[in-house]
Amino acid sequence: MTATPRTPATAPTPTSPAGNADNLQRLRDGSGLLMSAALRRLDDEIRWYRELPAEDRSYVGLVAQSGITAFVTWYADPQAPPHGVSDIFAAAPPELTRSISLQNTLQLVRIVVEVVEAYSDQLAAPGGERDLREAVLRYSREVAFSAAEVYARAAEVRGAWDARLEALVVDALIRGDGDDSLRSRVSALGWSGHGSTLVMAGTIAATLDEVRTAELRRATRRAAGDALVGIHGDRLVLVLGGEGDLQAAAASLLPRFGPGPVVIGPTVPG
Repeated sequence: MTATPRTPATAPTPTSPAGNADNLQRLRDGSGLLMSAALRRLDDEIRWYRELPAEDRSYVGLVAQSGITAFVTWYADPQAPPHGVSDIFAAAPPELTRSISLQNTLQLVRIVVEVVEAYSDQLAAPGGERDLREAVLRYSREVAFSAAEVYARAAEVRGAWDARLEALVVDALIRGDGDDSLRSRVSALGWSGHGSTLVMAGTIAATLDEVRTAELRRATRRAAGDALVGIHGDRLVLVLGGEGDLQAAAASLLPRFGPGPVVIGPTVPG
């Protein structure tokens, strides 16, 4: 008796979001519902949103609406890369990022995603609930990574600008310049101006690379309430300020210098 060969069974093809036209249409029809629910959640749960000026609140609403629209657009073609945070925030002016931190942005994204997820069963076509929930989770992950990348780039640019401004300020102090522009530059670097000031100078350590320079800045700011770091050739200049014991702060920073003498100036009132 000869066995009849069987045709190999074909594995079922999972449903893709692009193939679920009913889900897509229901999402489009329910965008207004999602938007209203997202704004209610923001107003009920997010204190920083309630404290924003009316104009900024309206811009946050535009951002939330843009996030929902971007998800619906991506759901129609999940093979395309999701819209990043920079695309979602395009509806709002750049000044909004000064009112909204990275943590605020991630809260906003989380609220929008949770609203879409909460209403997914209600909006999804029968049998498409799991498909829609998985799409929401994938999209939220991509947008969260995008938010972190955008704000990391902004912080990197701001850090580089602060370092250049700090170098200009210390150079101006060495030259003896003390005009109003210097005061505004120092204020931009976070110098409070409370208490006394002390300057110390010496050689730089031979191993003062970019990483160690960043650590030097952190150590100087931990030692004194106000601090500026200047690197001029082979010289290291630290300007310490605040209401604490600046002489003790200067002594704690001596190991940060290179070989040779370190000059510690007198404590002065300004």
